[in-house]
Order: sequence, then C-alpha cells, then structure tokens
Amino acid sequence: MGRAQTADSAVKTTAEPAGVLAQTTVGDASSVDLQNSSSSDRQGGQQVPDAPQPQGQTQSAPKKPPSQGSAQDERQPQTNRILDIIPNFRAVSTDEQLPPQSVKEKFIDTTKDSFDYSAVFIPLMLAGYGMARNSTPEFGDGGPAFARYFWHAAVDQTSENYMVEFIVPSITHEDTRYYTLGRGGFWKRTAYSLSRAVITRNDKGKDEFNISEVVGAGAASGISSLYYPSKERSLGSVGTEWGLDVAIDSLSFVVKEFWPDVNHALFHKDGH
Repeated sequence: MGRAQTADSAVKTTAEPAGVLAQTTVGDASSVDLQNSSSSDRQGGQQVPDAPQPQGQTQSAPKKPPSQGSAQDERQPQTNRILDIIPNFRAVSTDEQLPPQSVKEKFIDTTKDSFDYSAVFIPLMLAGYGMARNSTPEFGDGGPAFARYFWHAAVDQTSENYMVEFIVPSITHEDTRYYTLGRGGFWKRTAYSLSRAVITRNDKGKDEFNISEVVGAGAASGISSLYYPSKERSLGSVGTEWGLDVAIDSLSFVVKEFWPDVNHALFHKDGH
C-alpha cells in the first residue's frame, strides 16, 4: 500500500508539469498568432481601431476654410445712381475682375451718361457760372444769354463725353470704368481717385497713362472753339476749357470713390 501511494503521487507530480507546459505553449502560440495578425493588418493598410497610435503621431483637427479679409468685407458696393439721380453705371470695385469692354458697351455707357435726364445739371451750373462771370460777353444778358450759355455747355459736355468715354478709348483699348479703391484712409483714397485722371486701366487690366482723359478732353475743347464766337477762339480759351473738363472729371472720381460710404452711413443702404 505505501509503495502504491508513492507511485501514484509520482505519476501525478509528473503529469502536472506537463499540463502546465501544454497550457503555456498554447497561450504563447495564441499570443504569437495575435501579434502576427496585428502586424499583417498594419502591412495591409488597415489598423485595428483600438490599437495605440505610434509615438509622435497625433490626429490632426479638421481644417477650417480660410476666412475672407476684413478689409474686403468692410467695403461698400457701388450703386447705379448717386442720390438716385446722377448716373453711376461705370463705377465698380477695384477687386472685380471684369471682361474687357466692347466698343458697343463703351458707346452705350457714353450715351447713358450724355442723355440721361440728370445730364442737364452740370450744363445748368456751368451756364450760371459763365453768365455770372460774363465769360462770353457776346452772349448778352438776360434769359436769351442764359439759354446760349446753357446749350454751349451742354454741347461741350456731350462732345467731351464721347471723346473721353467712347472714341479715344475705343482706339487706345482703355477701360472707361471707374474702379473704386474702397479701403485706406481719406487722403489715400482721395489721392487715388484724383490720380485716375492720368492713370487708367487698359482692356487687359493693366494700369497705363490715361490717354482717353487727357487727349480726349483736349480734343473736345478744340472742337468746342468751332461753335463759340470768333473772339473766343484762342489757345487760352481752349486751354481753360480743357482744364475745366479734366477738373470736373477728377471731382466726379472723388465723388464716386466715397459715395458708397456716404450712402451706407447716411441712408443705411447697400449697393445693388
């Protein structure tokens, strides 16, 4: 009986290490298979969802679309008319990329400016100014004199419009639109708008010398001497008319530059 129990104990003692060894072997094999599977998934371009990220690699936050500049957002758009009266069809933002003007478009824009119902205001003011100064004594006094001053001023304006906005720019391929700067301080914008009398864009969008304004206004002034009294036909009179035409256009550029701001501040309206 003692030997039998001793023998059984020996058998059990020998069997237990074998079982433990078998379990350990199976566990190690499972661990190896899991590691191989994870490795093969990574090699195949797939990653286990719960797998830790490699050191130094973090998930990037989704990119937000770039916001537009505040300066552009603050600029007010132009309107087709100033105070709902004066034509402003050719004023656009300096950032607008517009196709070149055709000859037909230049003719239509000039005609709108010249024969709009509001086109009488400038000739009326010039007629009153000329009559007050008695700049053309041959016109006389009273109502008939004012009528002569008026129709001469109206023809001056119309001929100048067609020379500056249609005939010359069609030949030189210049853009007759006014491109509003719309940003910066008062003096910067004023200087920019006044400079448009001598600098303009061509049909390719490049800045160049404003032949249309300078040469066109001079040509219109020379033509005007043909229908004024003979005593007024002189180089001095042509030069005075030339300077007046350029000055009026320069002033109109300043008005167009600041009109969107005035319109928004006083009337709380945006352009359309």
